[in-house]
Amino acid sequence: QVQLVESGGGLAQAGGSLRLSCAASGSFFSFNVMGWYRQAPGKQRERVATVTRSGSTNYADSVKGRFTISRDNAKNTVNLQMNSLKPEDTAVYYCNADVGYWGRGTLVTVSS
Repeated sequence: QVQLVESGGGLAQAGGSLRLSCAASGSFFSFNVMGWYRQAPGKQRERVATVTRSGSTNYADSVKGRFTISRDNAKNTVNLQMNSLKPEDTAVYYCNADVGYWGRGTLVTVSS
């Protein structure tokens, strides 16, 4: 069974930084695409950033220039460096791998 476990969430001040990490374990060959999604209370889950096995990245317009996604294929981990945080970044952040694998989420709260 494949498991994705997020870590690094917490409380930050506006303008501050947090680094999220996701560790994958279990039986699998490799993931084609990994990424981060987030869901704020009362809103739909949205894509934040994705990275392919070869290193190609995509970002939501709302986080471009502030967030950086990275991946270590050998360690089966994916990270999200979040800088210049804004209160609107407050949400539960989920790690995703390909189509059907999700972590349980980690809460990020940004105060103004």
